[in-house]
Amino acid sequence: MASSRPHFANAYGEVSGGIDMLPKPSSGQLPLLITGGSQQHPDWIAQNGDGWMTYPRNVDAQAHIIDKYRAGIKSFQLPNKPVMQSLYIDLAENPDTKPHPIHLGFRSGSKYLIEYLSSLEKIGVNHVALNLRFNNNDVEQTMKQLALDILPNFSHEE
Repeated sequence: MASSRPHFANAYGEVSGGIDMLPKPSSGQLPLLITGGSQQHPDWIAQNGDGWMTYPRNVDAQAHIIDKYRAGIKSFQLPNKPVMQSLYIDLAENPDTKPHPIHLGFRSGSKYLIEYLSSLEKIGVNHVALNLRFNNNDVEQTMKQLALDILPNFSHEE
């Protein structure tokens, strides 16, 4: 659980509550999103996090991991929690460009990106953080292409 004046000690040091967390949450506590495995057992992630941010994998492997995560949540009789995924993309100008792997993602045209994102939506990924760090095209143009070609294909629940 997050606290406004945290205390903890381990082999790397100690935090004794002398720091203050700003800004303060406007209601309750700040959500704790576990990233990757955080060197924890999957049951700990299911029980203690308010959501999970995982890394990209092939869709079948990702579905299996998400199913196990959601089963862990259910076993603790907790309400369902969101799953997020990061994804580095290099969006090609040609929408038919086939995928080519890059670090933690791929280079592809918009058609494959839509297909991939749709498959993530079907397996229960609630949010995908697209990262353009390795994008070779103009970032502003890529953002426009994402807004025009990609986003209209997905539901936008509030």
